[in-house]
Amino acid sequence: MNITSENDLGIVFRKSLGHYTVHINGQELDCELSSLLRKQLIYPTSASLRHKVQAVQELDHVDPVAIGDHVRFVDAGPNRGIITEILPRRSKLSRPLSGQHIFEQVIVSNADQVLPVFAAANPTPKWGLLDRYLVTAEAAGLPSRIIITKMDLAHKNDSLEKDLDVYRRIGYTIHLVCSETGEGLDELKQALHGRMSVLIGKSGVGKTSLMNALQPGLGLRVKAVGAGHIGKGRHTTSHLQMFELDFGGRLVDTPGMREFGLPNIADEELASFFPELAPFIGHCRFGLSCQHDREPGCAIRKAVMAEQVSPYRYQSYLNLRAEL
Repeated sequence: MNITSENDLGIVFRKSLGHYTVHINGQELDCELSSLLRKQLIYPTSASLRHKVQAVQELDHVDPVAIGDHVRFVDAGPNRGIITEILPRRSKLSRPLSGQHIFEQVIVSNADQVLPVFAAANPTPKWGLLDRYLVTAEAAGLPSRIIITKMDLAHKNDSLEKDLDVYRRIGYTIHLVCSETGEGLDELKQALHGRMSVLIGKSGVGKTSLMNALQPGLGLRVKAVGAGHIGKGRHTTSHLQMFELDFGGRLVDTPGMREFGLPNIADEELASFFPELAPFIGHCRFGLSCQHDREPGCAIRKAVMAEQVSPYRYQSYLNLRAEL
């Protein structure tokens, strides 16, 4: 493949162990990262000193490249390149990484929507985990569509419709699908068409079957890529990959993410990422300093008592705030 200066912009579709697969004009290029992108230039802070580099610090705490990044690269041989620049991201879905310091790991960039996936039954949905996913998407400024799979087992979950109504009233779109019968798949395909979507869900909820139903063989390809999944607490999401959808659009699965830590959110910001709580922020007796817990005159607590806000979602807010 010949690379020209006018043709050196591509999209990262896959990353693993320091290698990146970049798509450009329908072709794949195996890229590595320029050493300059792993360094931070340290400049003097005093205005009296000349503005020149004083030191160079290695950025070894996190991979600076994410799936979905638009990157520039230079030719490094047949079907090979060196990534030299990461273009600004219009969105980023991230999570914190613990260590000596708290760092941000961008999981996927330039996505259009987040798709939390839960089964109607087997396993029973954990709505607290859904709230965690939704808050993460809200913090990234990304809309969410909730996918409920295994609808052929819905009769085993008597509270499913009641639980889902909580999210419908908030305004979230819910797709009820069954990979076995094809229920809801056409509507879901329309929602995926022309968009870059990120699937989030634990193992056992039927993601592989769903992806195979959407596009034959896709789930098996994703499963093969994620065979070397990461355990809890690992600092990289290896074998992450984006796939082209035959009916238009792109899909990213997030395998190996058994735990999903909240992004770096200040505790006073959390309520704004619950859409039904946001209208009441600033109307409490103690204004923006209210923690919406035991303070008198809290507008959010009044809304809960007036049944304007789900008590369950309010408790979920308190649970997540306790983590911050």
